[in-house]
Amino acid sequence: MSAAAGTRRVVVTRAEGSDGPLSRELRGLGLEVLSWSAVSIAPADLTALSAALAAARSFRWIVFASRHAVAAVLERLPKAPSGVRIAAVGRATALTLRQRGWPVDLVPEEASAASLVAAFAAQWTSADTAARILFPASSRALPTIAAGLSQLGAEVTQVEAYRTEGATLDLAECRAWIARGAIGAVTFASPSAVSELAQALGEEDFERLLADAAAVAIGRTTARELSARGHAPVVAESATLHGLALTTLRIMQARP
Repeated sequence: MSAAAGTRRVVVTRAEGSDGPLSRELRGLGLEVLSWSAVSIAPADLTALSAALAAARSFRWIVFASRHAVAAVLERLPKAPSGVRIAAVGRATALTLRQRGWPVDLVPEEASAASLVAAFAAQWTSADTAARILFPASSRALPTIAAGLSQLGAEVTQVEAYRTEGATLDLAECRAWIARGAIGAVTFASPSAVSELAQALGEEDFERLLADAAAVAIGRTTARELSARGHAPVVAESATLHGLALTTLRIMQARP
């Protein structure tokens, strides 16, 4: 580990194992990682999704907000339906689609739901009124995409593609790390990770954790969840796991 980064650890709260993509990015930068997966991805009842995909060509757009949604859809629809345009929130989601042979027609500059809606609005015309849009989403998807597209005049069909749930943490171990003051940064890749970690630790220990460690958010939506809980997060330089890792490194190098 680099001397500049000190000996404090970085907590990864996203739904990944100890050798997940963000953990690998952080270790590759010389940081020591603690895996505190606060959320887990679970299968959903896919009846509605399957029915929507059976009529996929009746939609003008399919919108993907995560790679988990991509996996659920492509397992049932390996090839992109002809005549249907594809939008993706973020380059990572777009890359996953392209690697599987799906074209991606719209990717906003910033990987956020609000940016996606803004990108649609920028190209929206009267001919798009009542356009049918399929949005395969998490069980905890915020209303930003569906509501924003509906306000433009689209007919949005939001279906559950996967479930986001709280994960089981070793709370005794987490609290021991917090008590030692040995954590330099906590990374958050979704609002759910913030809320689930806060609920699992309890208000007092969550406050102690972020009083001593920097909270690093992948994007503005996640940052707002932290701000709502009274914490001032650092937002990643780009809304990708790589950007989250680089920003975390910079913070760790600046800490005593």
